[in-house]
Amino acid sequence: MATKTAKKDADNLAAVLEKIPQMFGDQADIGRRMHDAIMEAAPALKPRLWYGMPGYALGRSKPVLVFIRKDDYLTFGLTEKAKLLVDADAPHKLTPNAWFLTELDAATEARMAEIVRAAVGEGVKAKLSPGHVSRSC
Repeated sequence: MATKTAKKDADNLAAVLEKIPQMFGDQADIGRRMHDAIMEAAPALKPRLWYGMPGYALGRSKPVLVFIRKDDYLTFGLTEKAKLLVDADAPHKLTPNAWFLTELDAATEARMAEIVRAAVGEGVKAKLSPGHVSRSC
């Protein structure tokens, strides 16, 4: 049974790695770096295609917590199943759950890692405030 699970996980990873260049086109290297940053931040995540985009969950049959995609912009986002940290000091009731990236530098990768760890319940000190992952579009 473990072999079947490992094969399915490997197939899902292969599908995600195949989808990234298709979806991200000339920014495929950034898409791959986004994938790598997510996986490095939370190695327990299992990548799979989710609504046609790379999604990351804590198990094959668990809900997706984190996703990436490229439409007009590069997007890094969390689903409603992620552990969101509400900023109680904010003067509004909005909880950020998706960010547009215009570039991917070391500071952005580090912030993404904080957000991913918080989303899966690790390192919950990270606040998911509107502080940017990269410049907002």
